[in-house]
Amino acid sequence: MGYGLVRCTGNQLQLLEMGVLRLPTREDNYLRLQLIQQKVQSLIMQFGPHEFAIEAPFFGKNVQSMLKLGRAQGVAIATAMHAGLTVTEYSPKKVKQSITGNGNSEKEQVWKMLQRILHLEDDIPAYDASDALAVAICHHFQDQADRKLANGGGLETKKKVSRKKAGSWEDFIKKNPEKLR
Repeated sequence: MGYGLVRCTGNQLQLLEMGVLRLPTREDNYLRLQLIQQKVQSLIMQFGPHEFAIEAPFFGKNVQSMLKLGRAQGVAIATAMHAGLTVTEYSPKKVKQSITGNGNSEKEQVWKMLQRILHLEDDIPAYDASDALAVAICHHFQDQADRKLANGGGLETKKKVSRKKAGSWEDFIKKNPEKLR
């Protein structure tokens, strides 16, 4: 599981932390979920973020992998919500589009742009980490765009603009009420 935290001061971005939680493959799945919860909680306590962004699940062919990924994301989201953070999901394509201008970019291209944006010279620890960092920066860019819209639209600058989260469960339910039981 990759994670990335940035400090946003106006248009300035600063990398606070980026890394990967390596989960033991031979351990019980529930223990692995507990490790995710503990890591997210630890990062929240250490850095005190104001918001939480996560990559929305992508649809693969392996149902078991999708189930495990969904559980892991659910634990991370629930931990953030328990800490009082707003949660926003971004599709992988939206993240790549936001960082490189191309929603079909390769991971190497995304990392090169992140290095440019954050003035990083270090090598990448793992692409899971750069993916997470890209989500954080995508969220910042989206938040800036929302603020510009709010300012141009005559709304108060202190008021957070509510936005439709493409790919959110709320959006899915609204579009597919027949799937709700």
